[in-house]
Amino acid sequence: MKQRSFDVEVIDTVANLMADAARRVILPLFRTTTLVEDNKDANGFDPVTEADRAAERAMRAILAEHRAEDAILGEEYGHKSGSSGLTWVLDPIDGTRGFISGTPTWGVLIAVEDQTGPCYGLIDQPYIGERFIGAMDRAHMVGPQGDQKITTRPPRPLSEATVFTTFPEVGSAREHDAFHKVAGQAKLTRYGMDCYAYALLAAGQIDLVIEAGLQSYDIQAPIALIEAAGGIVTNWEGAPAHKGGRAVAAANPQIHAQAVGILQEMMA
Repeated sequence: MKQRSFDVEVIDTVANLMADAARRVILPLFRTTTLVEDNKDANGFDPVTEADRAAERAMRAILAEHRAEDAILGEEYGHKSGSSGLTWVLDPIDGTRGFISGTPTWGVLIAVEDQTGPCYGLIDQPYIGERFIGAMDRAHMVGPQGDQKITTRPPRPLSEATVFTTFPEVGSAREHDAFHKVAGQAKLTRYGMDCYAYALLAAGQIDLVIEAGLQSYDIQAPIALIEAAGGIVTNWEGAPAHKGGRAVAAANPQIHAQAVGILQEMMA
């Protein structure tokens, strides 16, 4: 278990204030016909909306009031330096494509990173009212069925596993082939859930999430949440994944080893 370099209860209180603030500004813009998206990618489609920007501004305002000494890394407004050794890593809406399509599979990502990597992670889905929180060795979710502890699934063969990724193409042609080699041996493969797939893994519903092309703010909250729930997240080589790139999130070390072995063989 990672050594704590902060008061988890204090961080949790601030993170929940931030998630509440993000909910308040996002929900009035969800499923509205007047919402306009901009494209951040000149060579493709990477949408951003006023909901993304407003949510990050709201979260940064909470930090300015309660944790002004901490650094911030956010998708929409970049990096702010700090003096505490802690960095808040924010993705105000992970899954903006889903958001503008009206699906309730996007989420607000809040992580806290210290010198060891992400040590606190929160995934919030405002529309359905589910919030998943993990820090150190404690993970729980709050939703329509109340507040409950969550843990990842116990070991099972890959042939009995459920695997998720966001895009069927995954990334490059080689990454596509590597993912589908794993998926082809699994019982069930599903697509398009963005950060909600990681929440489902932490909650013990699925076994693997395999992605490529991630940014740091995409993966830090899922890492902390899943590790707190008993799972493991690395890159495709088995090394730390918190800087982004390729990631394998697994319910347990056994199925992680199966997946990483196949991915390494395919990428060699």
